[in-house]
Amino acid sequence: MHKAAVIGAGKIGSTIASLLLGSGDYQVMVIDQSAEALADVDPRAEARPMAIDDPATLTRALEGCFAVVNAAPYHLTTIVAAAAKAAGAHYLDLTEDVAASRVVRDLAADATTAFIPQCGLAPGFITIAAWDLCKHFDELHDVRLRVGALPRYPSNALNYNLTWSTDGVINEYCEPCEAIVGGKLREVPALEECEEFSLDGVTYEAFNTSGGLGTLCQTLEGRVRNLNYRTIRYPGHAAIMKALLNDLGLRNRRALLKDILENAVPATLQDVVIVFVTVSGLKNGHLMQETYVNKVYAQSVGGEMKSAIQITTAGAICAVLDLLAEGKLPQSGFIRQEDIPLADILGNRFGAFYAGDDQPALRAAAE
Repeated sequence: MHKAAVIGAGKIGSTIASLLLGSGDYQVMVIDQSAEALADVDPRAEARPMAIDDPATLTRALEGCFAVVNAAPYHLTTIVAAAAKAAGAHYLDLTEDVAASRVVRDLAADATTAFIPQCGLAPGFITIAAWDLCKHFDELHDVRLRVGALPRYPSNALNYNLTWSTDGVINEYCEPCEAIVGGKLREVPALEECEEFSLDGVTYEAFNTSGGLGTLCQTLEGRVRNLNYRTIRYPGHAAIMKALLNDLGLRNRRALLKDILENAVPATLQDVVIVFVTVSGLKNGHLMQETYVNKVYAQSVGGEMKSAIQITTAGAICAVLDLLAEGKLPQSGFIRQEDIPLADILGNRFGAFYAGDDQPALRAAAE
């Protein structure tokens, strides 16, 4: 049985712990500085209340772990990654923060264990799905990645409910976004280049947000004309967020914006995750296009209702951990999401949340 340390006892971290424990193949320790948050974690887990921002103490706590699964806020990413390396544990995270991911890559350069950042939904599964489509083409023209975690029943002006980390949402709305435009790697501003599209009779908007591509820009630089990632929301959301961040100056007062959102915008478990990837290019001399579309809804896991963003994010990182434990991934150094086969994710018991109702899923066994 492998011992996994889950850092962070929030919505995603607690779901990761429950999935791993439900499999029967993992011993789980959950670390969080909040005893209140730990009280809501699966009682089968070992709960460790402690300061995550103390590198020496954290390293000692991680010794003997097979892997560290980091579900803490993005600003703690580098501290947790360094502690995992010092403890000799494999490292996986969910971060969408570009700067933090670059530090993780540097840490992996001489590591004797595997470092696999950005293992969630976006970056993470979306990158794996996009790369799988890209491999079908002889020459790539345009690669477009779109992902959204949306309330099924929006009822406020933002057309949005909080379904995951508020810090993470604000960060992706503020930081520069990587893209390839006209064959050149560029940074483009968040919340810009808003577009509308329709799927199954519902109109959505999508706009630039930071971090969703993972390492895909570096992988495809010089090999694709245009590559971009945009977050899906209902129409009108981007305009309101631009007013809050730019006109009211809240991009410079993120703690205040977080407090406003968490006290004014309710959370919901009734959500849907939309994954929409389109790739065009040449196949056998013909201009062709392929699209991957998936919708995942909130559902019961082990008798407890989980939101779609919880199960897609937690399911993805648990699937990668499973593949690592099974020896299907390299056991040391930096591992990109593009190095992980889509078929392996969909065939995994945790990744089966993405595979549709006709696939065997861990949720059935857990219940």
